Amino acid sequence: MNFNMFTRDAQQSAYNFVVNQTSAIETQVVKIQYPEVQYPDLVPVDTTTGNEWVKSITYYSQDMVGAADWFHHTALDVPLAELTRDKFERGIEMAAIGYRYTLEEVATAMNTPGLNLTADKAVACRRAYEEFVDNIALRGAPAKNMQGLINSTQVAATTLPADGATGGTEFADKTNEQVIRDINSAMMGIAQGTNWLYYADTVLLPPAVLLGLAGRVIQYTNVTLLEWIKQYNVLTVQTGAPITLMGVRGLETAGVGGISRMVTYRRDPQVLKMWIPMAHHFLPVWQRGPLVFDVPGIFRLGGVEVRMPAAMRYSDGC
Repeated sequence: MNFNMFTRDAQQSAYNFVVNQTSAIETQVVKIQYPEVQYPDLVPVDTTTGNEWVKSITYYSQDMVGAADWFHHTALDVPLAELTRDKFERGIEMAAIGYRYTLEEVATAMNTPGLNLTADKAVACRRAYEEFVDNIALRGAPAKNMQGLINSTQVAATTLPADGATGGTEFADKTNEQVIRDINSAMMGIAQGTNWLYYADTVLLPPAVLLGLAGRVIQYTNVTLLEWIKQYNVLTVQTGAPITLMGVRGLETAGVGGISRMVTYRRDPQVLKMWIPMAHHFLPVWQRGPLVFDVPGIFRLGGVEVRMPAAMRYSDGC
């Protein structure tokens, strides 16, 4: 085929070739996992809105109050449990990322035996989508009124005790016992704040702080401080279940005043979730011009919604 002559038949052949190639490329790209993308392991994601084009999600943030007490069979004042609820409207926004082939690239692939269009551009496109969602999940998007896992105004933020060796709050300035106390205190606060219905199972730290815990050894043992915390924390001691300890970029300055932050919470859809009613997908090939073929990609999502603020806690100054 002579692509020096930009005939209608030549363009149609090139278009058909791109369409056939992209369906195989898309299947390959969706299966790729990106280990650096953290949000699937940190935030429950809900895609079950029933409508990809829903404009907003209405949800309620709630806390529980009330406790059981002794009661006489003739009494009238039965202790009552109540829910304090605040109504929120979460807007769903659309974003896009696609890729492009030129007629020269298509012609080269068509005229070389055994050569197909590579998936490199589609892979880069999909990675850009995952990184975008990861950033929204963790940090939100102020321009779209979205908050993230590490900076939600619904979550109470406190400062760690300033009782380190030099009067500081940072873990590097504290003894192993003080670090263990600080982490367990944050976890215990969630259990107490939810009347023992929710135990924190996830602790997020700045990566450098997490590495610092992994490099400290408990005296008279060969166990690191990180290993000790994983074994002797509130959740594991009480229930036998393991906790997740992860380093998250951005926590170095996420605290009030730009200081470091530890995030402790229960990873549960009843506590928090992120809506993605339309996951990233590619639209049909669009011939943008005589020499250009675009493969648009679109997706729609909302920020992180905190449904049970008492089951999350920010501890600044770690």
